[in-house]
Order: sequence, then C-alpha cells, then structure tokens
Amino acid sequence: MSEAYITRISKFLPNEAVSNDEMEQYLGYINGKPSKSKAIVLRNNGIKSRYYALTKEGTATHTNAEMAALAVRGLFEKSPEELGKIDLLSCATSSPDQLMPSHGVMVHGWLPETDSVEVVSPSGVCCAGMHALKYAYMSVKLGEKKMAVSCASERLSPVLRADQFEDEVQQLVKLEQNPYLAFEKDFLRWMLSDGAGAFLVEGQPNPDALSLKIEWIEGCSYANEEEACMYMGADKEADGSVKSYKDFTQEEVIDKSILSIKQDVKLLGEKIVKLGFTKLKNILIEKGVSMSDVQYFLPHLSSYFFEKKIDDFFTENGIPIPKEKWFTNLADKGNVGAASIYMILEEVFNSGKLKKGEKILLAVPESSRFSYMFCLLTVC
Repeated sequence: MSEAYITRISKFLPNEAVSNDEMEQYLGYINGKPSKSKAIVLRNNGIKSRYYALTKEGTATHTNAEMAALAVRGLFEKSPEELGKIDLLSCATSSPDQLMPSHGVMVHGWLPETDSVEVVSPSGVCCAGMHALKYAYMSVKLGEKKMAVSCASERLSPVLRADQFEDEVQQLVKLEQNPYLAFEKDFLRWMLSDGAGAFLVEGQPNPDALSLKIEWIEGCSYANEEEACMYMGADKEADGSVKSYKDFTQEEVIDKSILSIKQDVKLLGEKIVKLGFTKLKNILIEKGVSMSDVQYFLPHLSSYFFEKKIDDFFTENGIPIPKEKWFTNLADKGNVGAASIYMILEEVFNSGKLKKGEKILLAVPESSRFSYMFCLLTVC
C-alpha cells in the first residue's frame, strides 16, 4: 500500500470575530430580554470569541457549502490551477444547508474549476470531519486517488437565533449547581460557531514544506449500548427512543422547538469522557504507542469544562499528558463542530513550531450517540 500524508491545511472563518458581549446582537433576545444564563455558561466553557455567517440583522453572509468551498480554495491559494487536479472531495458537516442534495455535491458546485470527481458526504456531528479524512486517507493509501481533499464545515448560527426558541424559564440556581445543564437546549447557543477547514491528502509528502504522515485513524461508536444524547430535528421519548421531525405536525415542530439542538445532560455527564478515553487507552496499547511518544495532544473540546475531566481520566489511568503538550483554540474560535479539529490542526501545522519526527495525537469525542475518532500523525 501507499502511504498517505496531509500536505496542506487551510481554514475559512466568516466575517469578524464576535465577542461575548456582542453575541445577542447577532442571535437576538429570547422574549426580548438579555439572557441571565449566558454569563454562567461562558464562564464554564471558556469561549471568548466565535464566528457567525450572518449579519446582526440575521441575514446569511455565506452558505455552509460556500464556506467549505472557500476552505478548499485556500489549499490552492498559491497554485489555483491545481484545483483541477483534485480527484476526490470528501465533505462533512452536521448542519447541511438542505436535506437534499448532499452537502458534498453542493460544495462541489461551488468549485467549477474541478473535474467531475468522486464526492462523498459523511454525516454525523463532531466525528464527521474525521470520517471525511479517513475516507480520503484510505482512498490515497489504496492508490485509488492522488489528490484527495477532505473538508468539514458548520453553519449553526441560524438555529441559534432567538426566533428558533420558545420562551423558557432560565433555571439559574440549577445551572450554578449543575454545570452540565449548560449543554441543554438554550444554553448551547453560547457554545457554537461557524466556519470550515480543509486538508489535502496525497501519497507523497510535500517536497517544499512539512507534511503530516497519517499513521492511523481509529473510531468507534457506542450506539449499540447507549441512547442518543444530542439530537436535532427530533425529540426524545420517555423510553429513550428518538422521534423524527417527520412524525410531528408543523405546529408541533414549532411549539416543541424540534429543529433546535438538544442534549440529555445526564447521559453527557456520565458517559462522554469515560467511554471514549477508555477506548483511546486500549487503542494506544494495541498500537504500542506511549503518551511519552506524543509531542502534541489536540483534543476537540466542546467546552473547557471537559478539559480537567479528560486530564483527570488520563492521570487516573496511568497515561498522563503534561499540559504543555495540549493545544486547542476553543477560546478564540468557538466550538465549530465537525470543523473544529481541522482548525486546531491548521493552527499547529502553520505555527512554524513543528519539527520532523514529532507525533501529534488527535482526539474527537461526539456526544450525539457517543462516537469517537482518534488519529496519530508524524511530522515529516
């Protein structure tokens, strides 16, 4: 088999960064009043700024597919003629602009310079971006593709607008006592961000710059034993099953905020760290990798609230990672879902600090029904 290398990385962020104080100017006020919970949620999640593909009046400035295409174009900023050499486009998102056609072909539609290439659209939530990368990685490794592009993008700001939420009583005392409540419905408004990232995957390293050899990509799902934890376009029944938006009337879709993102916070607190990072520990043992071999640990965090919980898990299980090896840009980019890991790696890749031979461990947990993706890269 061939090897597979990430040879270029780019990102696209719409408009200007939005500070914590400006958020409701873009998202609006529920029931016409400033949120009383926002400060508590932001204190726990540690996010200082994020990006929205909309104006303060709520007008869209970019579509999801357009942002993804702009990230792809960024890979070829110095050589735009190479866009025509792409032979695979693997595009992930949890927030497509439409149910049909697929997100991937809509991204392809924004790239008329490309050929009639293979396009795939991995669906899901945070792990979807890694699934897109794995498809590109496998295609190159098998020798079927030479210039594969994987990308991930999100445009969740429209569903965070105040007009998407019914008037709800904000339970501030409960929120102070149980920070996990900040991951329920209304409170997710203060965590999510828009943007896109892209990787170019090739069978040879870049002769003129650093590349990242993909050593392995491993994933797992616990849906066989766990209920849905985060869901959108559905509602959760008392028995744990999920009822589709298709089975509600139009009035119920509006009245019950079915198109809003929701989380089962009890499941989130009990499962999200324990399940996935137990799996990572086993993968590292199986692969013969020690944390001492790793120079950079890049976790996708939905909130800094989980940083200590992951750190504590590693320490308790005998695989501690010194904090100087950790890197995330959650504070200034926000949680960009499937695109977050692309943006984190892009910042490290283009930092000028990487040295040949260093290893980078990526970790992406997804709470929707407890899925996880992990990847080891070597700088070359």
